[in-house]
Amino acid sequence: MRRADRLFQIIQVLRRATRPVTADAIAAELETSKRTVYRDIAALLGQRVPIRGEAGLGYVLDGGFDLPPLMLTSDEIEAAVLGAQWVAARGDPALARAARDLTAKIAAIVPERLRSVVLEPSVATPPPWEQKMETVDLAQVRAWIHAGRKLRLYYADEQGRETTRVIWPCLIGYHERARLLIAWCETREDFRSFRADRVVDAEFLEDRYPGRPAVLRQRWFAAMEVRRAAECEGLQ
Repeated sequence: MRRADRLFQIIQVLRRATRPVTADAIAAELETSKRTVYRDIAALLGQRVPIRGEAGLGYVLDGGFDLPPLMLTSDEIEAAVLGAQWVAARGDPALARAARDLTAKIAAIVPERLRSVVLEPSVATPPPWEQKMETVDLAQVRAWIHAGRKLRLYYADEQGRETTRVIWPCLIGYHERARLLIAWCETREDFRSFRADRVVDAEFLEDRYPGRPAVLRQRWFAAMEVRRAAECEGLQ
């Protein structure tokens, strides 16, 4: 890897990290030595790149620093195109439209030599399964998730039995055959998953639930880890 490319990749590693990254971790990802990483960090600091930290503890990139948006590699472009293909075929109407717009914007801004990677990609997703009609507006659900507001769901289970739940939505899972609304259920006092195609009706309440949506999501991820660990123990 050329030195200029390596410096760029170090910035990318730090930019996507949520905690300090050690020289060991950077060296492993870039397949180089720690000594080279130390020299590269020093070079970036000499170019006024706002990196904080020190050897042995890890490095972070201060907020506000960015690189020109056109500096995308061929692999990064195809990753974006592949993701956009999947969302265009399986996302709700608003996200599907956004995915098609994203592909068009990428094709418009990348250098000419990389345009074929967008317009004639070497990657593709399989055709989607036919999905059932949904009555709930998932675009509005996403807006309510961002706002941390509650929903009242009128929901039918697999046997068609209807219940009414007030929930704290925190995530929408886009699966091959269904979309799942992940939420804290006030009735069950626990996390529950609701298939969007089984929602009979939904009321978008103005009430906010306690805490931030990101914290609620972390609680759900933690609960899933505990459940998976328990299932693994049961199989042993």
